[in-house]
Amino acid sequence: MALNFHSITNAVRTTMRFLDRLSGSGTGGSGRTATKPGSGRSASTGVSGSYPGDFSGTAAVLYAPSPNGRPEPGEIVWTWVPYEEDYSQGKDRPVLLVGSSGRYLLGLMLTSKDHDGDARRADDYVDIGTGPWDRQWRPSEAKLDRILQVSPKDVRREGAVLDAGRFSLIAAALRSRHGWR
Repeated sequence: MALNFHSITNAVRTTMRFLDRLSGSGTGGSGRTATKPGSGRSASTGVSGSYPGDFSGTAAVLYAPSPNGRPEPGEIVWTWVPYEEDYSQGKDRPVLLVGSSGRYLLGLMLTSKDHDGDARRADDYVDIGTGPWDRQWRPSEAKLDRILQVSPKDVRREGAVLDAGRFSLIAAALRSRHGWR
């Protein structure tokens, strides 16, 4: 049986989350609805507490994936993403973590919809190709015009570690577009 780094990483993360839940420090649930009354998780938004709003300003682009069971920049995770027009609604989506600000991770929403032919929006997206974050291995794009603030405890699962080469394309775009360091 062949094992690869990705398989081992996922096994370690799954085990760490299981142990956290046993000790009572995990969030439990899928992140979409309240796990139980008084849990602090909002049934309408799927996140702990209320969404703090999209990030504005500058931050440092960071690439620091690590197989330690915690979500970190450079990893693609699945989490609840509120709609831009109504933060009380949204859906589970893949998000590329690109940095942090205070207690929040900063992330870019991924989409499998191709925006290359849309001249009005093409600069808002960077192609990152395919990977295990998408079950059908469809090509993905990172959306640059919206920086999400993600609480680490609201991450539902990890999808993959984005390789440093593809991450550098995202980093360059964030530096150019938003003045990040």
